[in-house]
Amino acid sequence: MANIIDGKALAKKMQRAIAEEVAQLQTKYGRPPGLAVLMVGDNPASAAYVKNKETACQKAGITSFGKHFPTSATQAELEQVIDQLNADDRVDGILIQLPLPAHLDAIALLNRLDPDKDADGLHPLNLGKLVRGEDGLRSCTPAGVMELLAEAKIELAGKNAVVLGRSILVGKPVAMMLLEANATVTIAHSRTKNLAEITRQADIVIAAIGRPEMITADMIKSGAVVIDVGINRVTDSEGKSRLVGDVDYAGLSEVASYITPVPGGVGPMTVTMLLHNTVCSYRRKFANS
Repeated sequence: MANIIDGKALAKKMQRAIAEEVAQLQTKYGRPPGLAVLMVGDNPASAAYVKNKETACQKAGITSFGKHFPTSATQAELEQVIDQLNADDRVDGILIQLPLPAHLDAIALLNRLDPDKDADGLHPLNLGKLVRGEDGLRSCTPAGVMELLAEAKIELAGKNAVVLGRSILVGKPVAMMLLEANATVTIAHSRTKNLAEITRQADIVIAAIGRPEMITADMIKSGAVVIDVGINRVTDSEGKSRLVGDVDYAGLSEVASYITPVPGGVGPMTVTMLLHNTVCSYRRKFANS
């Protein structure tokens, strides 16, 4: 059976360390770090994520400047709020909760963020720094994946890593981070032919495709490391719903050497890296002032 990489346990450990650092820095700098999360509409999954983020902020001693907007919010309204938060010295990190309603231009809003307050590392400047291997704010979910691999002491240099998914949120940035760690990286996606042949060559599989339990045990080689970024709600024949990842957890647990569960794997680390990025921005602001 595979070893379970416990994201919930690692998140708790890292959040305790963040809270201790915040307590020390607040005494030094005279105010706590501040994070603003912007949410538009009433998407249940987004609402749950935002609630988790606000709870984590409270526990870490980070002031939360949450702003919730109705689905009818306009581009101009959101741009105005972003401009205000960019100028607010109490705010060190800003996150726009995705997805946004279809009438809003998410890319334009992300581009409007102050790159130094871009808590999810999605501004073009921060993505460019990642590609160039420079210091910058890193996208939270991919950064959380890398922390999980480090916690499990997975050697990355020289290993074959297959990333399933090419989104700007996970697939592309995590591929860059794996390259930075000297892995040999293949990105597979919906147009990839002979997918199983490719995944069976992988020492490390990062699944971020958004299709419930798509990756089955016969698609990976014995001893592979599997990180499941997917989170999908499925309903059984009795009408009961549950959360599953992008991999068949039961099947892969008998083949893989390490695996992350869903829930309790990557999810808690996404929130943790958001706090980490906010504190990094906060620390950098005072260091440069």
